[in-house]
Amino acid sequence: MKNEMHIQFSALSQNESFARVTVAAFIAQLDPTMDELTEIKTVVSEAVTNSIIHGYENDPKGLVYISVTIEDGLVDLSIRDEGLGITDVDEARQPLYTTKPELERSGMGFTIMENFMDEIAVVSHPGEGTEIRLKKHLSNSKMLCN
Repeated sequence: MKNEMHIQFSALSQNESFARVTVAAFIAQLDPTMDELTEIKTVVSEAVTNSIIHGYENDPKGLVYISVTIEDGLVDLSIRDEGLGITDVDEARQPLYTTKPELERSGMGFTIMENFMDEIAVVSHPGEGTEIRLKKHLSNSKMLCN
């Protein structure tokens, strides 16, 4: 059985924890391991923070959109913004690459996402925004979402 949720919220740093906890609460019905839950929460934090800091440059008028679909133990997650976009996605995905060194950003966001998820796709257009699609198969998930 397919189950999905969609949320949107202002691009404010204080909403990053809201996003992380909301996604975790939604996927909890699949009974993920603590490691899986922690990995998904970390990935959501990284992607939302990227949208806020890089996509909107801390412009509170921007919105971050999250969609999560769960079906047969698969978590399909989309985090999207309508911000600045990424000029060179391949370069942005390189470990330690950051456009905000003055903010002491580690440049490891995409690397963390790649390590914690089974699949990652980044679609971005300068001036139009970025969407990060992430998929993870949970090891001991309940097959039915009741």
